[in-house]
Amino acid sequence: MLDLAFSVRDLARTRFALSPLWEVVASVRVLKHPAEHPLHRPWIDQVRRRLAASGLDWRLLADLVPDPPRSIPVFIAPPPTTSVADLGLELAVLRATPPEKVRSGLSGRRAPRSERIDQLRGDPHRGLGELAELVESYWEIALAPHWPRMRSLLEGDVLHRARLFAEHGADQLLGDLASNVAWDEDTLYVGHHYVRGSRQLGGRGLLLVPSVFVWPRVFSVISPNWQPTLRYPPRGVATLWERRSAVPQALAAVIGRSRARLLVELDTPASTTDLAHRTGITAGGVSQHLTALRTAGLVDAHRSGRYVLYVRTAAAEVLVAASEARRDEAAVLPSG
Repeated sequence: MLDLAFSVRDLARTRFALSPLWEVVASVRVLKHPAEHPLHRPWIDQVRRRLAASGLDWRLLADLVPDPPRSIPVFIAPPPTTSVADLGLELAVLRATPPEKVRSGLSGRRAPRSERIDQLRGDPHRGLGELAELVESYWEIALAPHWPRMRSLLEGDVLHRARLFAEHGADQLLGDLASNVAWDEDTLYVGHHYVRGSRQLGGRGLLLVPSVFVWPRVFSVISPNWQPTLRYPPRGVATLWERRSAVPQALAAVIGRSRARLLVELDTPASTTDLAHRTGITAGGVSQHLTALRTAGLVDAHRSGRYVLYVRTAAAEVLVAASEARRDEAAVLPSG
């Protein structure tokens, strides 16, 4: 168990950020141990085929994401300094990592070991450039096709937790992060298998990073050289790769099939682009339907960085729940 003690200043400096680079690192761990991650099986099967067909040698990434009790070096996916999810910016930070930080991260009892890692340690400048290029290639194959939906899920989680904070305060925000995380008075208790002890955040606050590929665990950064960070699974991650449920016919009869489909898809916040990809409706068509639903009080819009996320309103939740309940009721009625 890791205990993180908060001061008033720490609470004031606690913030959220997304990290595409961390998703690369966490997804490598999932690919290395597919049997431990049945939740991501659809993604694993697809990406393994694509990586094999590409011929990409990603063994250095695999080496840098070792099995416990060895640890993942922080410098390969450091805590992001901004809330903008920008892989290019994170790779620029990676390339600029001082050689002493690279060598320090690859030394010690729990550091990963391999011949490729020895080469990176021996020539950090060259090795970091090669690593960044490898990450870019891996990203295009494994994550770029799925990133719009992943990003919507992650940003939707941040939006949900911002609402929790606004309505119930920091107690509710920090007490609702994950099943193995608990908040009591001024301390956050994090259930880790290999990290134990108590830490003072020291006025630096806590960086909260929702991550698709960490489920069902949480990962933390507690090194004095980096901002304290907790990476946790977002709400709705269990449905990320699933096909959506059928549209209730009663709801479709009232507001139209396309608008009913969009309301069903908005069980988690999503962008116009993501909704178009998931439903097959053109982006222009999605935009028109969302405008109509928003005018009717069934959808709200919230800006998150460069993107606008749409969410169901309380009225829409009641409407969808009622129509789904009626559909389920009809399905169990005896015939004749």
